[in-house]
Amino acid sequence: MVWTRYALMGCCILCRMKGVLMMNECKIRLDLNNAGEFVQKASRCDFDIDIFYNHFVIDAKSMLGVLGLDFSKILTVKYGGENPDFNMMLQRLAVG
Repeated sequence: MVWTRYALMGCCILCRMKGVLMMNECKIRLDLNNAGEFVQKASRCDFDIDIFYNHFVIDAKSMLGVLGLDFSKILTVKYGGENPDFNMMLQRLAVG
């Protein structure tokens, strides 16, 4: 299967022959106090959510993975769906 990558207004769009998958991106800052709530809300979503930090990609639904992150750094969250509770959480944690 051939994938083509396009950048459009801050979103990454991956296109394939039979459909388009929209990937949303948000920069956040987590701390130990809200990491558990973040994982809980991410776990309720029926789409993939990844956290990018340096060259690591962490599953946002993994408590162990999230707790292993450096909370002093800005993290990039990429996700391919919509969930009102998760979106509100991202807005609360968003930087810049």
